[in-house]
Amino acid sequence: NSRRVSTTRPIQASNHPTSREMRLTAFILLPCVAAFAPVRAPHNAIANAPSFAVTSAKKSFAAPMVMPKTPLRMSDAASEEASSEQSLASKAFEIYTKTANAATTLFPLWTVLFTAIALKKPSTFDFFTTEYFTAALAALMLSMGITLTPADFVAVASEPSSVLMQFSLCYGMMPLLAMGLGKMFGLDAGLMAGMVLVGSINGGQASNLCTYIAKGNVALSVLMTTATTVGAILMTPFLCKSMLGAVVPVDARGIAMSTIQVVLAPIAIGMTANKFFPKIVKAILPFAPVVGVVSTCLLVASAVAQVSEPILNAGIGLQIPVLLLHLLGGIVGYWLPKLTGFGEVKSRTMAIETSMKSSAFGFLLAKLHFGDYIARVPSAVSVVWMALTGSLLAVVWRYIPVNEDDA
Repeated sequence: NSRRVSTTRPIQASNHPTSREMRLTAFILLPCVAAFAPVRAPHNAIANAPSFAVTSAKKSFAAPMVMPKTPLRMSDAASEEASSEQSLASKAFEIYTKTANAATTLFPLWTVLFTAIALKKPSTFDFFTTEYFTAALAALMLSMGITLTPADFVAVASEPSSVLMQFSLCYGMMPLLAMGLGKMFGLDAGLMAGMVLVGSINGGQASNLCTYIAKGNVALSVLMTTATTVGAILMTPFLCKSMLGAVVPVDARGIAMSTIQVVLAPIAIGMTANKFFPKIVKAILPFAPVVGVVSTCLLVASAVAQVSEPILNAGIGLQIPVLLLHLLGGIVGYWLPKLTGFGEVKSRTMAIETSMKSSAFGFLLAKLHFGDYIARVPSAVSVVWMALTGSLLAVVWRYIPVNEDDA
């Protein structure tokens, strides 16, 4: 081409290039300028070029401009895939949460089913020995401990009247009610001791769930459960020794040591983990309700299975006083606070806390530290009636609205 140009120039009549040559020059040079311009200033080069050249530059060099974007597109694809996996995990966790909530809410039903199996075929739960029983109770206390912080105990001071009222109901009214019912129904010494023991133990964890169902104060319920649980270290052995010392042999020191091991130590470990390993606790916390329900069902079934024959032999003469202990305890636990100026929500909370005792813990204490074998039977019966009574109160109150002025 260069030769052809050089031979033709002398023939030209004019030194000015023709319009055809200008178009040819523009067609060749402008794409070259566009090709080299991006190294220095891609946007400025294209922006400062003649308007008719922008389209040409874009068309001619579309492929080279796309090549640098390929890693970005791969990154976007990986990001979309990761996002899809994360979305799938979120949906799976949401399904688990809904299922766990439903299973937890239906825990009274599981209690009845496991009780029926234990009465029908006690050998089904022979594997659940005392060591497993103690470990399951400790797991329940640990699941409560990981939800607590020192601030929660400080919060108890902000509700002293409510906590003190419920504490007095738990360790004052309930033991006396248990003894009164035992005498009224003519229970023998061993069953009387078991009744008093049920009345003298701390509130159970299931009360927190029933309080939620009843539209009570869940935070206050947790504080009350914590207060009576810690108080059990001193109150339970003291009450049993003072009220039953002359009736059946009671190892008060052993009760105190078992309470420390099964109650205080797991709670302390749980609080420590919550303090120093919050991420781990946050990861396992959603599984705590399921662990609690499974542990409770196994505890109930094991307790009933171990004394199934005495339960069946005792008949209605033992079932009624144990039922009345929890039912009357809930009624008094509601009306006494109500009549002394507490609001509806707090009164419901205290009623459920008072009615629902840690009967499985009572069974373990009777098994380990009471000299009379029959003393453990009331606790086994109480496990079932406690869950049913608390659930009944919760369901009834759930459909009774709370006035804002009476909250």
